[in-house]
Amino acid sequence: MAQRVAVSDGANKKVSRVRVAVRLRPYMGTQDEKDEGSCVRGLDSKNLEIINWRNATETVKYSFDVFHGEQTTQQEVFLSVKPILPHILTGQNASVFAYGPTGAGKTHTMMGSSNQPGVIPRAVREVFKMVNAKNEDEGWDYSISMSYLEIYNEKVLDLLLPGSQDLPIREDKDKNILIPGLTHTTITSFSDFDKHFVPASLNRTTASTKINQRSSRSHAVLLLKTGKLYLIDLAGSEDNRRTGNQGIRLKESGAINLSLFTLSKVVDSLNSSTAVRVPYRDSKLTRLLQDSLGGSAHSVMITNIAPEYKFYFDTFGALNFASKSKLIVNKPFICETVAVPALPVKRARDGQEAGRSGTEPQKKRKRDQKKTEQDGSPISAHLHSPSEPSMMDRLLALEKLLINCSEKDKPGMDDSRKEILNKAMLYNRVLGEGSGVKQESAFKNSLAPLQRKQSTASKGIKQQAVCSSHFRSLQSSKNSPSTHQEKKLSNQVEPPEGKENFIEKGWESQLDTSVLDISKHKILQILNSGSLKELKGLQLIGDKKAKLILGWREIHGQFKKLDDLIKVEGMTGKRYSSFMKANILSVMGN
Repeated sequence: MAQRVAVSDGANKKVSRVRVAVRLRPYMGTQDEKDEGSCVRGLDSKNLEIINWRNATETVKYSFDVFHGEQTTQQEVFLSVKPILPHILTGQNASVFAYGPTGAGKTHTMMGSSNQPGVIPRAVREVFKMVNAKNEDEGWDYSISMSYLEIYNEKVLDLLLPGSQDLPIREDKDKNILIPGLTHTTITSFSDFDKHFVPASLNRTTASTKINQRSSRSHAVLLLKTGKLYLIDLAGSEDNRRTGNQGIRLKESGAINLSLFTLSKVVDSLNSSTAVRVPYRDSKLTRLLQDSLGGSAHSVMITNIAPEYKFYFDTFGALNFASKSKLIVNKPFICETVAVPALPVKRARDGQEAGRSGTEPQKKRKRDQKKTEQDGSPISAHLHSPSEPSMMDRLLALEKLLINCSEKDKPGMDDSRKEILNKAMLYNRVLGEGSGVKQESAFKNSLAPLQRKQSTASKGIKQQAVCSSHFRSLQSSKNSPSTHQEKKLSNQVEPPEGKENFIEKGWESQLDTSVLDISKHKILQILNSGSLKELKGLQLIGDKKAKLILGWREIHGQFKKLDDLIKVEGMTGKRYSSFMKANILSVMGN
């Protein structure tokens, strides 16, 4: 059984603040740009300052856990991450993620290159180093597995299994975040890790923009399980006026910026004393980072910033976000798997009870049997007592059925039905005698099962229907008017498929064919040539859906028929039907 054990660090300290490191990449000015110098500079190993955009003669100062300047090496950046790694060998969670605008060097910090490996390969190598040392010194047996995924356009995709579908993010009863269906590959060494990680990294979605030749179009998450170690390379926030994104790049940028905006809302909510809800579920990214921010992990955030003036507002926003993030407090716990001997304990308890009582169950059965013989009541009366609900309910229903049938129908019963009736009455009389209750009192005050009240007319019809189900041969010989009336009422009251489905299927058939074709043509014309505003003017089409339609049109061209609208992301068959009905009726109304 897995259980949580609170972490006690020092003087009963059970919390862990998010550590924030800021890395300034080197200046990369080009010849066609004005050499305006750097807008930000470091003061010491923890402090930096940036030009105040309101007053260029002033600066705004920030203080963080660590500041890495332009000449910082990859190893020095890793040293700011290394202190949280031993926690995963004690059953705790740890998280490292890189944040910042596009082109600020996040992927270089996390991935690095063959000559300058980044945080991810260095952290994995360090974990194996610690595991080997534990195995030699303490004889522990550790199992390490890896998973690698990306969040692309709000879809969770398995990078170890190319072509996989969108995976859900779930939470178990212990509030742990998990992803059903995600590939977990066991690794035994760093070379084993590298063999899986390098090909999987090539599956990550990247593209070229005006600012970055190899821009990450998704958030990448590497999960290493001993405890749980999240190593996350976030996609950068983008200003589409400078990146020149269009079409599918614009859609990707929108999904990235939306998830990062939700991330900032989560940080604001965690720092607010009046927040009622933390919006983790508003995006896949924040759902996955729930442990890292305000959750159960020891977390380090590496904020990457750029010194050029064209990145000024991106850098200024990233520093403000990092400053708020360092105030977040996590509550780590140790996830232990405790073997609870549930079955042995239960058997021991049963054994103790058996020891106290001896052969009590057997004595009790003999005592009950003896009492039965003394009472002189038949065994069948005990096996089928009137208190048995299933038997009594059936007898009550049968007697009520017989009472409701008219006397004139009784002579028409065949011999087999008479025999069943006689047996039922005889059985009822035996039960009454065995329990010491008269036959009349057994059914005198009995009530029918609780049912919905009906009018007198419909009640009579329903009783007649019950009788006809048991005496079908008699009813078939009588072609009474009441039978036709019953069928007519049942057809009016309960349509075969329900009222909604009946109306829903027949609405198009009630319209004139020419008018219907004209309405569909107008809707198709708006879908193919309408602007964003005109698309939003359609019924059931909001801003998001209108942008998706524009994006689909740019990639695939015009809609050849209205049914092609189902191919747009998020447009299911049911939504398409509602869309068509609402817009056709709207066009006809105009």
